[in-house]
Amino acid sequence: MGFEIIRFEEGNVTIKLNIEEHLLNVNGTLHGGIHATMLDTILGMVTRSVTKSKVVTTSLTVHYLASISSGELFAEAKVLQKGYKIAFTEGEIKDAEGNIIAKGTGIFKIIRDKMRQG
Repeated sequence: MGFEIIRFEEGNVTIKLNIEEHLLNVNGTLHGGIHATMLDTILGMVTRSVTKSKVVTTSLTVHYLASISSGELFAEAKVLQKGYKIAFTEGEIKDAEGNIIAKGTGIFKIIRDKMRQG
């Protein structure tokens, strides 16, 4: 997809996307699936940074707030609450000027490695 990791620390993850022509829809704006993919990616990354475990998306909700056709996008996310089996997250996509383009929430299942007996 072309995401660039800007920051990856525990609970603090930022990724960047340069908007390219092949990512635009027939109206000439960024395809909504790209927003969803960017949010799913950043939400999963921040969850993994906190849980130190593999995670899978169980639910993703995206709110499209503005359209964009060119430039750079930045996504940031945070874990709202983490249990043993699931985590609740939220994130935002902003343009280079800091305008919010989309917001999203996600629920992630935490995949714990089972201990192997030898």
